[in-house]
Amino acid sequence: MYSVMDMTRKIRKQIYIDREQEDLLKRRAEALGISEAEIIRRKLNEPERPGVSRPRNPEAWQEELAFIKQRAKKLPALNKQRTWTREALYEDRLGRFSR
Repeated sequence: MYSVMDMTRKIRKQIYIDREQEDLLKRRAEALGISEAEIIRRKLNEPERPGVSRPRNPEAWQEELAFIKQRAKKLPALNKQRTWTREALYEDRLGRFSR
């Protein structure tokens, strides 16, 4: 936690969050035994991970997944059993490039 000395360096911020976010924040703070503000501070201090994100709307993700599966059924190459093995491809490449 933070000492009284640390508290003098803090800047007060007022933010607006959705009701669901408030419920989640309260549950996480209670589960971890820390303040809601500490949850926010920790999240802000996490290193950024470019390219990593979570779907913001799970229903939209399910719709997208259904669309992808529907499209995959229409592509003939995805519905065929492959006729090659990885080892055969490696042997072919090594044969071509080792000449």
